[in-house]
Amino acid sequence: MNAPVDVSFFPRNAKLLSSYRPYWAKRFGIAPFLPTSRAEMEQLGWDSCDIIIVTGDAYVDHPSFGMSVIGRVLEAQGFRVGIIAQPDWQSAEPFKTLGKPNLFWGVTAGNMDSMINRYTADRKIRSDDAYTPGDVGGKRPDRAAIVYCQRCREAYKDVPIVLGGIEGSLRRIAHYDYWSDTVRRSVVVDSKCDLLLYGNAERALVEVAHRLAKREPVADITDVRGTAFVRRLQDDGKTWWELDSTDIDTPGPVEPHINPYMTVSEQAEAAGSNCTRDEQGNSAATADSTTSNATGLSADGTAPIQFHLNPNLQGKNKRALPPRDETVIRLPSFEQVKADPILYAHANRVLHLETNPGNARALVQRHGSGATARDVWLNPPPIPLTTAEMDYVFGLPYARNPHPRYADKSGSHEGETKIPAWEMIRTSVNIMRGCFGGCTFCSITEHEGRIIQSRSEDSIIGEVEDIRDKVKGFTGVISDLGGPTANMYRLGCKSPEVEAACRKPSCVFPGICPNLHTNHDPLIKIYRRARQLKGIKKILIGSGLRYDLAVESPEYVKELVQHHVGGYLKIAPEHTEAGPLGKMMKPGIGSYDRFKQMFEQYSAEAGKKQYLIPYFIAAHPGTSDEDMMNLAIWLKKNGFRADQVQTFYPSPMATATAMYHSGRNPLTRVRRWMRDKEEEQVDIVRGEKRRRLHKAFLRYHDPNNWPLLRQALKDMGRSDLIGNGKQHLIPTYQPLTDGSYKSARRSNSTTGETKTFSRAGAPTATRAGAKTATRSTATPARGKLLTQHTGLPPRPGVTSGKSKRRP
Repeated sequence: MNAPVDVSFFPRNAKLLSSYRPYWAKRFGIAPFLPTSRAEMEQLGWDSCDIIIVTGDAYVDHPSFGMSVIGRVLEAQGFRVGIIAQPDWQSAEPFKTLGKPNLFWGVTAGNMDSMINRYTADRKIRSDDAYTPGDVGGKRPDRAAIVYCQRCREAYKDVPIVLGGIEGSLRRIAHYDYWSDTVRRSVVVDSKCDLLLYGNAERALVEVAHRLAKREPVADITDVRGTAFVRRLQDDGKTWWELDSTDIDTPGPVEPHINPYMTVSEQAEAAGSNCTRDEQGNSAATADSTTSNATGLSADGTAPIQFHLNPNLQGKNKRALPPRDETVIRLPSFEQVKADPILYAHANRVLHLETNPGNARALVQRHGSGATARDVWLNPPPIPLTTAEMDYVFGLPYARNPHPRYADKSGSHEGETKIPAWEMIRTSVNIMRGCFGGCTFCSITEHEGRIIQSRSEDSIIGEVEDIRDKVKGFTGVISDLGGPTANMYRLGCKSPEVEAACRKPSCVFPGICPNLHTNHDPLIKIYRRARQLKGIKKILIGSGLRYDLAVESPEYVKELVQHHVGGYLKIAPEHTEAGPLGKMMKPGIGSYDRFKQMFEQYSAEAGKKQYLIPYFIAAHPGTSDEDMMNLAIWLKKNGFRADQVQTFYPSPMATATAMYHSGRNPLTRVRRWMRDKEEEQVDIVRGEKRRRLHKAFLRYHDPNNWPLLRQALKDMGRSDLIGNGKQHLIPTYQPLTDGSYKSARRSNSTTGETKTFSRAGAPTATRAGAKTATRSTATPARGKLLTQHTGLPPRPGVTSGKSKRRP
């Protein structure tokens, strides 16, 4: 057996999850499923629940669902935990179905932000919801965290409300709301919760639960890391050193320095004016200067610079710098950031600089004014879990299935009862948490943090064996061994001192930090051990791959490509141009080219035909129309036709969202007067027309987009890209189009779309009015690189409209 070993050297001074004395209700034992009704409570012998979790997702008892992890962790501490999943929020009655919780409500909007879950990047309502049986949309309200907290308060007014989940994490301070195009207050204020737990909340929640069980008032629980709450007064008895960060430097352009060796008349002449002083005055000035030289100046007439200590920091009883754990930073108030986008960008920058648990300071932000003013207080982030604690959390007795209430008459979860999100992860294993990539459009670091928290090898292998032995219908294929990033397992800083002090937003941008070790050997060992297990046919890697890290370990790339790719591998270069890549904090396209070369080499050595599926983002802050044009040229040159188009989606609190709202770059110091406009001003893609154009460049091959692209290329002075040759981006002629588009994601094959083919089998455009010959099962041209973007190769025996979606 391999003993759990921590790679991260982060100081571990927090109380272990397994060290608490269990609550008295532990005598009731373990529930097969956490109860969702009174009848289920009675079967367990419960007369009440100590904690009731309200969630916007269907209840799936699986370690990839937050409500299940929290519920099982609290159950292991001895608490009786009930779940109210996707309640009707129109009244408080559905929130009373399990009775009054003895200790507190636990509220979460679900695994996804409720607004992102319900609306597309174009603010259109989605018709589906992967976290709902039958993939049915509309089972949760907009801004579910706020609505659920309101209904909980209506149901039982005196019960404390503890809010958690990613929706709460991303709204813990005043934040830009893309859907209303305004800055909203902290969710702590709007939801009126008693306590907000942000990030992975096991450690904070266990402490809060035990303190509430000891009848400690929730208003007194103000010292738990990873929590946020409303504070009216400094009433905790602790002395805090407040750093005022409510404003930024506001000077205008600096006037050029005056040359001290110029006379007054010369200075006036240089400034374009006349000097009225006479020669006598100049002589007097010269005499005064001579006198000064004789009384302390150096021989060349210049005086040395004098430095003085700050009088406020002098004295034996005054500290030069207060301890970080006694310091709170005051952010610009809600009213300030709402009125001033520049201050919003500044507040966003300060928050992201205070995310390392080793050195983060508390933050406070004022909401309101006068007698109604309230401070939203954010304690520093939680201490990351140790490997032993990660094993403890993932080793709890999860049923790994949706609750039986969702099953059909035969007891299965198929058809109208299928929960797509569960289907996606039912045979996957989460091996780690966190991400130090720091991509500005991503919310992982704001929620899980940058320090990697890894499980032990034995714990991971044990879960693979559980899937093999317990999951109904298991075919021998593990769909994923990964996490937020597939290949950050056990990666971390080489130095504990550096890791605890670092304030960089990314360990891999603009290049890989020399203090970061990139040893993939532990991950390779897990891959090899897992695929040797009896009954395991294939181990796939479905999580996104950080290819700039992967190329540092050719052995890992070889292992991955030759054993763990099912024909297609997803990677995300996101763009090809330096401008948007710099704002995303993503590596250059050269890293992709290097990985692609290795991928193809090892695939050929294994005798396999495998394909990369690169993903790109349209309309990201910092992306010009020329950038998208160059990306389209790259796509055509490399034979890609992107069907799965991603448009930038401004999620709350992300750095890229601050760019989108303010037009400034919070990755650098935020100033009102920019020294370098090209460096600090961010090109923002706003408006439906321009966003459509950027998406059209990604789908340059779609005839419906050609009129828009033709006009744009002419306006950009690039008519040379319009023509009928291979070097042209779009043709001069326009076929008949109906303006519609059917995504290949639905059919996942060229057989699902009707296209016109040439004799060689390659699709061609047809002139308007010309006769066309169509077929639904075509043979791709020899040598033609086909991916999920160009249409997967047709499969024998699959007819049009009946192809299945690949997992």
